[in-house]
Amino acid sequence: MSTLSIIIVPGWRDSGPGHWQSLWAERLPQACRSVQDDWITPTRSAWVGQLEKTVLEAPHPVVIVAHSLGCIATTHMGPEAAARVQGALLVAPADPERRAILSDFAPVPHATLPYRSILVASSNDPYCPIRLAGAYARAWGSEFVRLQRAGHINIGSGHGEWPLGWALLQLLQQAGFDGVPSFAPRPAELHGA
Repeated sequence: MSTLSIIIVPGWRDSGPGHWQSLWAERLPQACRSVQDDWITPTRSAWVGQLEKTVLEAPHPVVIVAHSLGCIATTHMGPEAAARVQGALLVAPADPERRAILSDFAPVPHATLPYRSILVASSNDPYCPIRLAGAYARAWGSEFVRLQRAGHINIGSGHGEWPLGWALLQLLQQAGFDGVPSFAPRPAELHGA
């Protein structure tokens, strides 16, 4: 398997110690964080600009691991940075229209992402209704994983190491570099060959 750079993209107010993103960053030697100058009053241009810089400076093709507002920042990236992305794990996306402080990230892009993505959402996330998360997944072309009563999939909802998420990250890392998901039928199989 070719080498990948893992970029951790926290959401509003960052992911502190004990959050699965922070724990994973400690376990993954090829991981780095997209670090923002202002975690409290985010602006789209600053957050997306910093994320694009991190992606473009990565030494290898990128897998993004985003949480909450980090998911939305990821979808706002321009084509040059997006072209370096091999896959993205988008967890508990935020709804920037629900909080005035996040409104600069609205409207959320609804174009298909040019890379494989898995969107994980919870039936009782206080920051994004499950129906909206499902709409994001359909618009972005993401595989959709719906969790029952998992809250915002963070420390507050009891998610420390979060083994399911770790398994999904491994799935993204193991996907073929030919752009075809590892579990998808190859074109020849689709035609009965």
